[in-house]
Amino acid sequence: MGREKKSEAGFTLVELMIVMAIIGILASLAIPSFVGAIRQAREAVLREDLHVMRTAIDSYTADKEKAPQSLQDLITDGYLKSIPIDPMTHSSDSWVTDTSDELSSVDQTEPGIDNVHSGSEETGSDGQPYSSW
Repeated sequence: MGREKKSEAGFTLVELMIVMAIIGILASLAIPSFVGAIRQAREAVLREDLHVMRTAIDSYTADKEKAPQSLQDLITDGYLKSIPIDPMTHSSDSWVTDTSDELSSVDQTEPGIDNVHSGSEETGSDGQPYSSW
C-alpha cells in the first residue's frame, strides 16, 4: 500500500490575479462616482450655509435698522449660533463679505455687510466659481 498524495488546498497565483483584476476594475468604476457624490454634497452644504447666513444678515438688518459690521455681530446678537465652516475651504474664517454704502431700506440707519460668499476660487459644477455663488 502506497501513500496517497494529498492535494494542497488554496488559491493559485492565476486565481488571485484574476480576483485582483476584477477588484481593480470595480474600484476604477466606483471612485469617480464617489468623488462626484462628495462634490455634490459639499455644494449642497455651501448653498444651505449661504442661504442661512444671508437670511440672518437680512433679519439683522431689518430688526436693528442697520446692517451687521461683521459676521460676529450675527452670533453676538443671536441670529446665528456659530459661523459655519466653508465646505470648500474647510475654514470658518474664509467667508468673503460684501459691504455696501447703500441703505437697503428707508428705516436703515447704517450701512454694513449685505452679502456673503465662499472664499474658494474653485469652480463649481455649474461652471461658476464658488466665490460668485
